[in-house]
Amino acid sequence: MLRLLGTDDYEVGTRIKGITARAILTLALGAVGFLLLGFIIGWFAKSSGSSNPSQVSQSMRKEFWDELKAENIKHYLYNFSRVPHLAGTEENFLLAKQIQTQWKEYGLDQVELTHYDILLSYPNQSHPNYISIVDEKGQEARQTGQTVVHEKACWRPRRTMIFASWDAEEFGLMGSTEWAEENVKLLEHRAVAYINADSSVEGNYTLKIDCSPLLYQLVYSLTKEIPSPDEGFEGKSLYESWHQKYNWTDFKDAPRINKLGSGNDFEVFFQRLGIASGRARYTKSSKEHRYNGYPVYHSIYETSEIVDKFYDPLYKNHLVVAKVRGGLVFDLANEVIIPFNAQDYASELKNYADIVNNMGQKHKSQLDTYNVSFYALYSAIENFTKSATSFHSRLKDLDVKNPLEVRSVNDQLMYLERAFIDPLGLPGRPFYRHIIFAPSSHNKYVGESFPGIYDALFDIESKSDQRSAWDEVKRQISIATFTVQAAGQTLEDVL
Repeated sequence: MLRLLGTDDYEVGTRIKGITARAILTLALGAVGFLLLGFIIGWFAKSSGSSNPSQVSQSMRKEFWDELKAENIKHYLYNFSRVPHLAGTEENFLLAKQIQTQWKEYGLDQVELTHYDILLSYPNQSHPNYISIVDEKGQEARQTGQTVVHEKACWRPRRTMIFASWDAEEFGLMGSTEWAEENVKLLEHRAVAYINADSSVEGNYTLKIDCSPLLYQLVYSLTKEIPSPDEGFEGKSLYESWHQKYNWTDFKDAPRINKLGSGNDFEVFFQRLGIASGRARYTKSSKEHRYNGYPVYHSIYETSEIVDKFYDPLYKNHLVVAKVRGGLVFDLANEVIIPFNAQDYASELKNYADIVNNMGQKHKSQLDTYNVSFYALYSAIENFTKSATSFHSRLKDLDVKNPLEVRSVNDQLMYLERAFIDPLGLPGRPFYRHIIFAPSSHNKYVGESFPGIYDALFDIESKSDQRSAWDEVKRQISIATFTVQAAGQTLEDVL
């Protein structure tokens, strides 16, 4: 289903030369209410003939940003939301065909509809309580695709990009989950990152980012180059307005970035496969509006007209979100060295350990009675921090024209998120395998750090068997300690 770009693809015009390996990048777009958009970015880095590849990449990214137009976003939002298209319906299949046709017209290398079987139908209008089983010849709909950016300029990204339109998001993330399971080996070995977006604009106050710590520096760097759309911040960057409105004062002096929870299509890629993931959108003020989402979310009133009249009449916030997402995908697909930063992961691990340790300290007498300690976890985090610092120090002296050196460090960066995956999964939740992040057991939309330890400590005083309960806490601390220590070792010098 996936056509990987071979060396012959790079021998025309000004296409990138000197490339010895392959890459995959996937972008997902789902049309449910407002557009759901996501990217999976895959791998293999290729050396560049340019003396300053980063400067060339930034120039191409600016050209890409300049091509983004608010009026185009408005047009597509109206086009994709004007007809209801519930998963499994004829209307949704027709929309899939429309997307397939348009992607072909745009010059994507290959566009396919991939089918899934529907086991239950929607109730018939004349028999509202009737449900039937559909046989093997029932309705089918699914879509995936690949793209080439800047085709007219004879430019191709350094890594392959795959665009995918997920179906049935509200029916258990069916489209993305089934596709990821079908392509699990390919994703495990080659996927670099997944950039998902749900509800591009859920408010008009400021930017909101949820992502892996590996992406923090890339997000900050990009937002410093994008003009802010907010009133009162004319001539200032998106980073500045975001920083002032949503500061991370309790942890560090920078714009706040949230942990990934679930409830959206990034779940299978991040929580189960360990693929670095992120999402971007414009949101409301959390101080003034305490509710999640926005009032008309998933209602019949969620139309393009409500965006025109209330949420974003000039589509300036949509345009900024498109630039953030596009910039993330562009740099992840084209930078010689994958733009991840392991040092941010190290500082976050320390912060997350403090959170669960503080939970434990509320039961200090039980910690002493059952011999529970967080010392080993902190020691592992300290070792991880040293490894991350040493790794990024070595990057400064890396010969970017040496394909073996480039491939080696990119492998380490790409697989770091995978190093936090436990194949056995979390207790009672085998599909959630990330030891550092998982949806809260009490609110699936909210991300939790060190979820195994957190869940073991949650409401522990009410457990009838206290010894077993604290033994489980020790077991989860042990798993987290081993995982962090092993992840740090993957960053050690291998040359």
